[in-house]
Amino acid sequence: MNIGRQFKEGLVTNNPVLVQLLGMCSTMAITTSFFNGLGMGLSVLIILTLSNIIISAIRKIVPDKIRIAMFIVVIACFVTCVDLSLQAFVPDLSKALGVFLPLIVVNCIILGRAEAFCYKNGVLASAFDGIFQGLGYTVVLLVMSVIREFLGSGAFGGGVFNGGKGFQIFPEQFGAKILTMPVGGFLCLACLIAAMQWALTKTKNKKEESKS
Repeated sequence: MNIGRQFKEGLVTNNPVLVQLLGMCSTMAITTSFFNGLGMGLSVLIILTLSNIIISAIRKIVPDKIRIAMFIVVIACFVTCVDLSLQAFVPDLSKALGVFLPLIVVNCIILGRAEAFCYKNGVLASAFDGIFQGLGYTVVLLVMSVIREFLGSGAFGGGVFNGGKGFQIFPEQFGAKILTMPVGGFLCLACLIAAMQWALTKTKNKKEESKS
């Protein structure tokens, strides 16, 4: 187990959204405000970490033929717990996330990590994998939320700061409204993916040049 490498993979070199290109539907759909991005990111982080731990703990006693069904059952249990908790304690967030919260059950990030990592590794390593992959996902959501909320409506931190009102940096009418629309999600995500791929390629080329 290499915690440093897992941390780097989760946030940068194997980021679930910008590198693995997973969970893109929810990423584009709910990142219209900081409140939504933070809530969705933390929800996925909690569910991913707990699911990884349980799946890793029982992986040796579950027949290989039913492992996918087992993944879904475990994930669904934690999604239900988080969903009901948000409905009870943060109803505004639950309403804002809508159907995308229950759909975490089939989120490719969680199923992908269950299959690719925690079903083959120990509990501790799987827990760190869930935390770091969840952090990577959350960071991308927050970056997209800040960009779309700020450039689209001139605001920041809606639903979180300043008593939930957020901060109006410049008049809303001067914002690029297209960024608050679905197409804005595509454009913003495409730019972030391109930037990440450029950075990774540049780093790889530098390493190859240093070896030669």
